[in-house]
Amino acid sequence: MSNTLVIVESPAKAKTIGKFLGKKYTVKASVGHVRDLPKSQLGVDVDNDFELKYITIRGKGEILKELKSAAKKADNVLLASDPDREGEAIAWHLMQALNIDEDTKCRIVFNEITKETIKEAVKNPRSIDNNRVEAQQARRVLDRLVGYKLSPLLWRKIKKGLSAGRVQSVTLRIIIDREEEINKFIPEEYWSLTALLNTSEKKILEAKLAKKSGKKINITNSNEIDKIIKEIEGKPFVVKDVKKRKRKRNPAPPFTTSSLQQDAYRKINFTAKKTMSIAQQLYEGIEIGKESIGLITYIRTDSTRIAETAQKEAQDFIIDKYGK
Repeated sequence: MSNTLVIVESPAKAKTIGKFLGKKYTVKASVGHVRDLPKSQLGVDVDNDFELKYITIRGKGEILKELKSAAKKADNVLLASDPDREGEAIAWHLMQALNIDEDTKCRIVFNEITKETIKEAVKNPRSIDNNRVEAQQARRVLDRLVGYKLSPLLWRKIKKGLSAGRVQSVTLRIIIDREEEINKFIPEEYWSLTALLNTSEKKILEAKLAKKSGKKINITNSNEIDKIIKEIEGKPFVVKDVKKRKRKRNPAPPFTTSSLQQDAYRKINFTAKKTMSIAQQLYEGIEIGKESIGLITYIRTDSTRIAETAQKEAQDFIIDKYGK
């Protein structure tokens, strides 16, 4: 009986996917990256076409040994790391470490962890996407060149312990520019007027002053507001016209990574770290009844696209629950 080794990133995901695939598949986890640039040196040979020096990450030796042993026993190896450039790089490193031929269709991807999606993915493997791998490598090179070269300069010139980074330094610049804009802003005084009116039905009607003599009004000081109050004080208010409109409001699009973090912080005061930790669990699978089910799609994304199967399931549920 043939046996296929499937390598994912996390043990929780391995457990969920293992239940979906059955006995012909062995599912193991790499627990993230297995190789990276060395921490003790730059790891980038800028004089030799930016050649990269990769080493096994400390603490990952036993994991790699276990994966190599499992790969030797398997008839086929499928690399199922996350469907982004970081996941593609992890798959590439595993391919290198396990001596898998570069032309082999060993890469599978999926954006949700459901039985149907996983089974469809294993039927359609592809080769490693080198464009994504090189994009990830370029990011790591920039991390090193900016961080490892500029941080020591900051220590010497400004203060020990400061750091520079590919994202960090640019973000700092944006914050500084914004702070300068705030400091240059000259505040302008403005006033608004709201009246609480008793209706004939003994209800309170809130009315806001928008125009005076048919013209939009801009109140800039307390003298102007006092003058207007004196003009209208004690006089009757009449509702001249009532306009009724139907407004169509579209539902909010599905969350992206950033909008999920923003809403979680704004509504329930969750930090980005806590939000992503919970989202990761929901993606990898939650025990419901006797099975583990992934409840959300892949969490690191800026896309709001929804799979057609998910759209159909949502539509069927709404029709069944609420009617057309």
